Amino acid sequence: MPLKSTFGAGSASGFGAGGGASAVNVDFDYLVIAGGGAGGNSYSGGGGGAGGYRTSFPGGTKVTAGIRMGTAYNVQVGAGSATAPTINGTPSILFACTPFSTAASGGGSGRNEGTGHPGGSGGGGSTGNSPGSPKAGGAGNVGCYSPVEGYAGGNATADNRPGGGGGAGAVGSNTAPNGAGAGGAGLANSITGSPVTRGGGGGGGSDYVPGASGGAGGPGGGGAGSPGVPNGAGTPGTVNTGGGGGGSGGVLFVAPGGPGGAGGSGIVISRGPNDFTYVVSPGTNTVATCVGPTNDTVATFTVSGTLTVS
Repeated sequence: MPLKSTFGAGSASGFGAGGGASAVNVDFDYLVIAGGGAGGNSYSGGGGGAGGYRTSFPGGTKVTAGIRMGTAYNVQVGAGSATAPTINGTPSILFACTPFSTAASGGGSGRNEGTGHPGGSGGGGSTGNSPGSPKAGGAGNVGCYSPVEGYAGGNATADNRPGGGGGAGAVGSNTAPNGAGAGGAGLANSITGSPVTRGGGGGGGSDYVPGASGGAGGPGGGGAGSPGVPNGAGTPGTVNTGGGGGGSGGVLFVAPGGPGGAGGSGIVISRGPNDFTYVVSPGTNTVATCVGPTNDTVATFTVSGTLTVS
């Protein structure tokens, strides 16, 4: 749950807040999505899990932040994982390094062989060239939040047919009868005034089997897995959705698997009352005013930066 804190005069030292004025409590709604995990690199790589997805909008518990007017507060937008399958995406944090921060965990990468990596949403499992027991998808919600920040990756239930990465709204699919598992679905959110779906898991990639296909990316930016073709590359997750990358495909003993798709970067969105002026940096981040029936102000961070309230 979001942390709540109120600062008195001089109590915010160490968090970039100076001066003698008391902090002002400001209630923010938020959407915080971490960077997605990459798809596995293999003849049949598991799909990457979506970055952790946390929101108060609509109807959840807002962040009540003790804001010193004119102070720049850090906001971290998590990067998606590169194609190395042992590296997860990185967290996203609203008001980084302060007592009232709200964070989401990076997405779990898919595996070459074995159990998917845990994360905000878990990576898909893959048997690779290790026949026998099914390999499970990685666990989601590693931050132990309620409601959960994401779901588990799908299981590999057939040799060389991995599971899809978990999504913000659903688990990744297990091995399909005709190919690898699809990524779990993301969630739609209207914090900016219009619904946008983010946080889809990546589809698994397939080894060559006649008629076999790569798993579809989960709705909300998940990348598709490669079918069983030589050096088949997984599709990257979509930027600023936290989508998981698709798993790679290949032809066993004939041509190696291609790279797994990289995870999509995350996003951080805050929504506060229009009683104040909001300034973001750098300039690629944006501020929109008069959003919704309450005329709120929405600050959208597509890259790490700062938020200043005055």
